[in-house]
Amino acid sequence: MSADQDPSATPDSSGPIPSSHSFKNKLMRMLWGMVQATLFRFSPRPLHGWRWFLLKLFGAQISTKARVYPRAKVWGPWNLIMDDFATLADDVDCYCVKPIRIGKRSTVSQYSYLCGATHDHEDPRLPLIPMEITIGEDVWVAADVFVAPGVTIGDGVVVGARSSVFGDLPEWTVCVGSPAKPKGPRNLGTKNGSVKPEDEQ
Repeated sequence: MSADQDPSATPDSSGPIPSSHSFKNKLMRMLWGMVQATLFRFSPRPLHGWRWFLLKLFGAQISTKARVYPRAKVWGPWNLIMDDFATLADDVDCYCVKPIRIGKRSTVSQYSYLCGATHDHEDPRLPLIPMEITIGEDVWVAADVFVAPGVTIGDGVVVGARSSVFGDLPEWTVCVGSPAKPKGPRNLGTKNGSVKPEDEQ
């Protein structure tokens, strides 16, 4: 330390970093970890009802029509909210320290990471800062996408593979890149009779 440096200006970072989680939270995560690594992980792919039951047992707000595949990793089911036909594919990491909401007919594809917390880098102890993630309806988050804490992805958005989402994305756009940015509108046309909600008569 130089002679002109003020020791009092540097916060004391000695000692262990206190946990942000309660004893109950730690206990529930331990129990869920055992269930997820066995009964959930090794369940046959078609048994969506069984995985729905396990997630619901641990507090998830999940539609019976939602789909969570067996290799998906959910940090805390009590913070998972999934509407009808919402899907978490195999190898998705859903770090739901705060609620993560996935709207109707939205799919999060393989290897994507939904990151529901960050750390305060201005504090030497790096305290955890949980933040919610909201994914709207009719969204496709393609493979290997990173979604940052606090992000809202609007209805109808397509996020291209291997993109990184650090800010909110506007409805009915195709977004790619790191950071992901809109590249144009998502036009469904009339394929299979589907249209954007505002086009319905």
